[in-house]
Amino acid sequence: MVRKHLQKILGKDGGDKITYIPLNKTISNQLQLRHGFEETSIVDLARSIMIYGLIQPIIVRPCENKYQIVAGERRFRACYLLGKSEIAAIIREMDDEEAAALSLTENLQHQELTYIEEAEAYSLLINGFGLTREELAKETGCSQPAIADKLRFLKLPEYIRNIINPQVLSEKHAQELLKLNDSHMQEEVIKQVYEKELTVKETKALVEQLSANNIPAEIKPGSHNQNVSMIIRDDRIFVNTIKETVRRARQTGVDILMMENDEEEQYEIIIRINKEKRKKQALA
Repeated sequence: MVRKHLQKILGKDGGDKITYIPLNKTISNQLQLRHGFEETSIVDLARSIMIYGLIQPIIVRPCENKYQIVAGERRFRACYLLGKSEIAAIIREMDDEEAAALSLTENLQHQELTYIEEAEAYSLLINGFGLTREELAKETGCSQPAIADKLRFLKLPEYIRNIINPQVLSEKHAQELLKLNDSHMQEEVIKQVYEKELTVKETKALVEQLSANNIPAEIKPGSHNQNVSMIIRDDRIFVNTIKETVRRARQTGVDILMMENDEEEQYEIIIRINKEKRKKQALA
């Protein structure tokens, strides 16, 4: 069913008619995944349109006496910047699902998304619209291994993904973040990349250093405690690891209280767990 929708909305029958619609009756697409538009890229596109004209029309759908953009937001903004009164468009009747699928696919084909937005788009097309990775690769022209690599970015906590600026933190920088299993460490890496303008190589070295300080989730069966070397080189990493453990415990419903005392020569942490609540949960 989804494949049928995609074939229809991608215009594979070649029956689309191009018309001109007023810019002041054209509204942005609230369904699209793209979070922002780089101003310089809009200016560059506007310059190209001024010289060569609009090569590809936008795609819109009727929406309350106006036209909602389904594909071509950058082209619309560039034409608006040039002061044009109308824009070439293809008008199609489609529901929210069809509009979202077309918007995502068009942005992926034209590489108009950041790597985080790409990952979210791939996930939505796979989990929301039922496409297989093979179908998605065929539609977007991207290999299946490349799609799998992008999807790995969704393993980063949402708040980490939200503070990533892809213009500063490149995709290769972000791949290094995946080597850390602690969100506080990931945040620290992002902060240092921003402040010190770290290269990918320098970021990799920082991640390796933090990984050496990281506390493993468990000791593998058969290993001996005396053979486990665990050196905490930075007390902040140790404290952040404890905080992350407490945060995760609260998410699972554990009634846990953490108190901190930051003294001159030592850092005191007191953790209290309500046993009565745990008993009630066990009996429930």
